[in-house]
Amino acid sequence: MTDFLLVAWVSALIEISRVGSMFGLGRRWTPGEKLKLLFATYNGTRNTGADVRVEETLRQARYVLGAENVDFSVMTQNFDRTRGYFEGTRQVHLPDVYPPFLYREVRQNHGVIACEGSMFKSKFANALTTMTIGSLGIAAAENKLSLGYGGEAGHMDPLIERMCARFVHDSLIITRNPESQAILARLGISTELGTDTAWTFEPHPPEYGRRVLREAGWDEKTPVLVLCPIHPFWWPVKASMAKYLTSITTGAFKKSQYRTVYFHASGADVDAKYNRYISAFAKATAAFRERHRVFPVLVNMERLDARACHDVAAQLPGTPVFAADDYDMFQLVSILRQCTLMVSSRYHGIVTSMPAMVASAGVTMDERIRNLMVERGHQHLLLIVDDPELEPKLLNMMETLIAEADSVREGIAKTVVRNLKVLARMGTFLEDAVRRAYPEFPLRSGVFSWEDYLPPLSPILRDLVERYDSTPAALAART
Repeated sequence: MTDFLLVAWVSALIEISRVGSMFGLGRRWTPGEKLKLLFATYNGTRNTGADVRVEETLRQARYVLGAENVDFSVMTQNFDRTRGYFEGTRQVHLPDVYPPFLYREVRQNHGVIACEGSMFKSKFANALTTMTIGSLGIAAAENKLSLGYGGEAGHMDPLIERMCARFVHDSLIITRNPESQAILARLGISTELGTDTAWTFEPHPPEYGRRVLREAGWDEKTPVLVLCPIHPFWWPVKASMAKYLTSITTGAFKKSQYRTVYFHASGADVDAKYNRYISAFAKATAAFRERHRVFPVLVNMERLDARACHDVAAQLPGTPVFAADDYDMFQLVSILRQCTLMVSSRYHGIVTSMPAMVASAGVTMDERIRNLMVERGHQHLLLIVDDPELEPKLLNMMETLIAEADSVREGIAKTVVRNLKVLARMGTFLEDAVRRAYPEFPLRSGVFSWEDYLPPLSPILRDLVERYDSTPAALAART
C-alpha cells in the first residue's frame, strides 16, 4: 500500500507537470544562459560504487558539454557523507519523502540525467526506482532533456513496471548491458547500449593504498586477497507505515529498520541464509590460506556492508577491515587496486579494481556481476549467493583465480579498454540528446577521436589503452 501511494503521488506530479508545460510553466534553456542539469541519483549513504559512478558521470558530462556552458546539481541524502565529492557541482538534499522535492527541483533545471546504476529494478527498493522514474518523467513532461546514463534494468514489480512504461517512454536510456536494453525494449522505451561510468575513475596514487595496507600488517610481498561481502538477503527495502508506527511505539523492527519508514527484509529464513553465506566466505578463505600464502583483507564498499565484513572477520581473527565510513572513495579504491586477488559480491568492487588488473571473481545476488562476468568471458568465476554448495565452490573458484591469473588479468585489461571506448560513445549520445532538446546549445564542432569524449585518462588507463587497443589504427601506431 505504501509503494502504491508513493507511485500514485509521483505519477500525479508528472501529470501536473505535463499540463503545466502546455501553459508554458517549467524552465527551458534559452541561448546565453548556462544549461542547468539535475543529476538524479542516490548519494550520501557512503555507497562507494554509486559515488564513483556519479563522480565520473559529472566529469564526462562537464568535459563533453564544456564547463563554461553548464551548471550541475546532484542529489545527496547526507551532505557530510559526500563532502569533498563532485567538484564544481551544487549538492541538493534528497529527503526520504521526496515527491515535493522532485517536483520543485526538476522544474528549476533544464533537464535531468539519471545516473543510478540500479535504475529500473525492484531488487533493492521500489522507492529508488520510483524516484528515478519521477525525475525522468517530470523532465520529459516539460519537454526538457530526460536521459538515463549507464543504468541497468532488471525485474520490476508490476506496479513499478507499468509506471516505467508509462512515464519513461519519452526519455532516452543508455543502458550498461544488452540484457537491460531487452527489458526496456519490451516496455517501449528508447535505449542505446552503453556501459558503467566508473571506468575512468582515478583514486589516490598507489602509494596511499600501499601505506594503508602496510600499516594494517602487510609485508609488501605477500599477495593480498580482498573480500567484499554484503548482506544479500535483506533486500528489498520496503516502505511500511505500519512497521514505522510500531517501531516508534514499541521498539519492534528496529533491527531491520533502514531509515524512517523504510525497512529491510527480515526473519528467521533471512538470518539462516545470511549465516550460511558468511560462513562460506570465512571457511573457504581459511582453507585457501592453508594452501596459499596470502594476506586477506575485508573491504565494505558501502556502510551497509559493515556487518557482513565484521561477521566474516570474526571467523578470520586478525583480518583487517577497511570501511566506507572511514575511507572515502578515492582512498578505498586506492586500497583495492593494491590487491592481487578479489572475491566480491559488490559490482563496483570488481569494476573499480579492474584497471589495476586485480584478478577478481564474483558471488552475486542479481544480474549485475553476472552480466559483467559474461562480458569478460569469465562465467566460471561466478557463483550465486544462495548456492547450497557455496563454500566448496568458493574455494575452488579461488584456486581457479590462482591457476588462471595471467589469462584472467588479460581478459580484464581488454574489457577495461573496450568499456572505455563504449563510455566515449556514450559521450556522443549525450551530445545528441542535448542537441535534440536544445538545438542552439553551443556544442563542440569538428572531428574528434573517441578519447576526446572522455575526461583526461589517468596514466594507468593510458597504459592499458596503449597495450590492449586492438583497432587497426592502434595496431599500426604501435608498429
